[in-house]
Parts: sequence; C-alpha cells; structure tokens
Amino acid sequence: MKRLGLLVPSSNVVLEPLFKTVKTDVTIHVSRLGVLDVKLDRTSRAQFELESQLSAAKLLCDANVEAIVWGGTSASWLGIEHDINFVEKMRHLTGVPIGSCVLEINRQLGVLGAKRLGIVSPYTTDVADQINNNYECMGFSIVASAHDGGDLSNDFANIPQHVIADMIQTVAAAKPDAIVLMCTNLAGAALAKSLQDEVGCPIIDSAAATLMAFNFL
Repeated sequence: MKRLGLLVPSSNVVLEPLFKTVKTDVTIHVSRLGVLDVKLDRTSRAQFELESQLSAAKLLCDANVEAIVWGGTSASWLGIEHDINFVEKMRHLTGVPIGSCVLEINRQLGVLGAKRLGIVSPYTTDVADQINNNYECMGFSIVASAHDGGDLSNDFANIPQHVIADMIQTVAAAKPDAIVLMCTNLAGAALAKSLQDEVGCPIIDSAAATLMAFNFL
C-alpha cells in the first residue's frame, strides 16, 4: 500500500473526501497550511510564504510518504513561479517527488493543446482578474471568466451546485478550448464530469487535478 502526502489549505474540506472516493489502493496522509481567506493584500498573501509552506510539507516526510502534492491554487494568483520554487526546494530538501495542483492543471492544458480558456472561481473580482492576467502572461487567451465574489475559504465549499453549474454554462458560451474550475475548496469535481459533454469542451476541476498529480510523480 503506497503512502501519499497531501498538503492542503487548513480550511479545505473538499479534497480529503474526494480522495477517498477516487484512490482506494493508497493511504493518504495530510498536512495543513494555515489559510483562511484569499485576498491580494499583504496579510492574506503572507499565508503562502514559502518557508511556512515548506515547513508544513516537510512534516509529511515523517510519515515516509512516497510523494507529496500541494493541493492549493495559490500559484494561479501569486504567479506560477511560486509553485515552481516550492517544488524545486522541497525536492532538494527531501528527495521526495513533489507536485502541485496548478502545475497539474497546466500540464493537462498542455496535453489538450488548449489556448482559449474559460475560468470559473469563487473569488473576488480583483483575484479573478489577477488569475486571468497571469494565465494571459503564460500565453493563454481568457475568453470568459465567472467568479462568485467571495474571499473566505470556508464559504467556497458551501457554494451550491447550481451556482457552480451556472458559472460553467456562462463561460462555456464563449466556446473555450477548456474550462478550469480554479479552487480546490470548490465542490466542482462531479459537475466537471457531468457537464463536459453538454458544454462541448473539457472541464478541469482543481481538486480532481490535485489527485491526478500523484500519477505523474
């Protein structure tokens, strides 16, 4: 039985239940990084300081896990370099294979050859705009985005399924190559599966992508 390490935002309640339904041939061991809100101010960004993230992730090595994945989407608004630095430093410190949700999302987009994106998130307008800007800087075209307007992570998991579905339908109208549900505390994995055929393009759910990342480490 393989042991896998999952680093999650402390307020995340979606990833662990999803993991149990998807991966039955492994044991999952969780460490939590203190995250209560998602804003662009200095206090909120400090939650994701690299040293704090590394310290929380290194605790997983005490359980002799065979791989570690960061299950947060912070690099989507902080910049992809954040996750690249985290992965490189953790590999150097521990020798354990390391991955992240956002890096896996980007890997999947590359496999699909998707360039025109629709992005769905629970965040405020300024955070959503920052995500869009970052992806455009990576060479993508954001043809549509929809966001719920929240900043407290506990609230993200409570967004009703019909609201998430409406946001997916909204961005799908722009005919993107792919839609990304950008937040691992957004309960969108089931909708991503059920609506793909209806909207006519792949839907990448962040929580599901986090679990998929273990397959490529």
